[in-house]
Amino acid sequence: MAISEMTSTERFAARMAGQPVDRIPNMTLVMQFAADQIGARLADYYQDYHVLCEANFVTAERFGLDLVDAISDPFREAADFGAVIEFPDDNLPVSRAPLIQDLSDVAALSSPDPLARGSRMRDRVDAIRLFHERVGGQIPVQGWVEGALAEAADLRGVSALMYDLYDRPEWVETLLERVVETAIAFAIAQVEAGATIIGLGDAIASQVSPVAYRRFALPYEQRIFDAVRAAGAIPRLHICGNTTRLVRDMAQSGAQIIDLDWQVDLAAARATVDEIDPSIPLCGNFDPVAVLYEGTPDDVCQAVEACRTAGGDNWLAMPGCEVPRGTRDENVLAMRDALAVN
Repeated sequence: MAISEMTSTERFAARMAGQPVDRIPNMTLVMQFAADQIGARLADYYQDYHVLCEANFVTAERFGLDLVDAISDPFREAADFGAVIEFPDDNLPVSRAPLIQDLSDVAALSSPDPLARGSRMRDRVDAIRLFHERVGGQIPVQGWVEGALAEAADLRGVSALMYDLYDRPEWVETLLERVVETAIAFAIAQVEAGATIIGLGDAIASQVSPVAYRRFALPYEQRIFDAVRAAGAIPRLHICGNTTRLVRDMAQSGAQIIDLDWQVDLAAARATVDEIDPSIPLCGNFDPVAVLYEGTPDDVCQAVEACRTAGGDNWLAMPGCEVPRGTRDENVLAMRDALAVN
């Protein structure tokens, strides 16, 4: 029997509950691609929530996305900790120098208020509030935080932090304790503003061993996700890169959605996660560049079908990461059209 057309909220809720849907929810991340849909400068997209929201409204409607999303760049929290972030007119934000240059700098770190007027975290909270006012109840609203390890890398610099993990692990844990409380406060503020999903980006985690992940990333992801669930939202874990070695641990993070990048064997990951909790949906993971950006609509449809088969009955649709800037509209539309349930 055919299923009546659902709203995005109904579709997502049914899929999360293991119930039939009219089409598979499209949980694709869009940032620069969304800004280009309304002809916005990236500097405005990153710094003015009105621009970010309008870009998401237009993109979700145009391409059949099942969320609006406040993700923009990794430097919201870092800026409010005191890092100097530059915003080129039409390129990615840049942190020219790590905020933490000396080990003693950790003691001087403030605990920024995510609701402070004029702060970058407040700008994201305001985006969530506008999303909720405009489309709450009709389409899921997604907020975003940096994982503690990712935030430590934003503040310390990736190379320096990699050495720190081995040379001074206890000092790293002190830094992680400082930043995780801010992440929790930021996540809760977004849920209270109307977010129904909180994504957590921990990109640097794909660059560490499983042993290091279990010490320096997983416990902090668990704490953030415990707070997100207690506040009434759904936690989503997003780690860019090849997380094949980490999938079993990621399934124990408390995430209720796990994103996988294109380097991960989706069927193998599904089997691993099933051993922990088969109710956790996997999201992704065809190659966003080789398929979505460089391929044809037929290539996209074939990739979606392969993921649909490998990802299992609760699979959520997305490429391995965000839609690359400059991706042809017809390819993104092909993804939308391939998600129909026959």
